Amino acid sequence: MTKPLAFIVEDDPQLSQIFTLTLSESFETEAITDGAQALARLAEVAPHLVVLDINLPGASGVQILHSIRADPRLDATRIILATADSRHANELHDKADIVLLKPISITQLRDLANRLK
Repeated sequence: MTKPLAFIVEDDPQLSQIFTLTLSESFETEAITDGAQALARLAEVAPHLVVLDINLPGASGVQILHSIRADPRLDATRIILATADSRHANELHDKADIVLLKPISITQLRDLANRLK
């Protein structure tokens, strides 16, 4: 049985690695560090889950979030928004499946991601 695919869209190398390792037991993971690269990959592949940072180079997490929600091909894609900005968290709460404020507990991330499977 194959694992569902999760994109980790995070430009901080340490957080990207931590999030990737945290989810790798339950998901096939792909780390993406640039917003434009994330948009390009989303045009090619429909992942089951996207862990999405807001502040990214290339394209913002807000742009990526709106792009995912506007694409019928990605209707089943679940989004965990990861941000340190509580204002953005409040503004985007109804667009994402889950919003987490950084710092994020790896146990919390793992458990919530598994609930979205």
